[in-house]
Amino acid sequence: MFHIGDCVVYTDGTRGVVLEVTDDRCHVLWEDYFVSWEKKELLTVDEELTKKQTIRVSSHVSHPLS
Repeated sequence: MFHIGDCVVYTDGTRGVVLEVTDDRCHVLWEDYFVSWEKKELLTVDEELTKKQTIRVSSHVSHPLS
């Protein structure tokens, strides 16, 4: 299953990030900043890279307006 923000690899080794997901395609921002819709069967999620790039928020961060 694909999710917005997943790092993906195309069949030729090109890497990108998922921007949108439909039933059969993913909208991907590629490493060269090209954007395209690709069939899901041509993509593989890179789990390790996705974990490394996930934004994490510390519970000790306070908002300046609070």
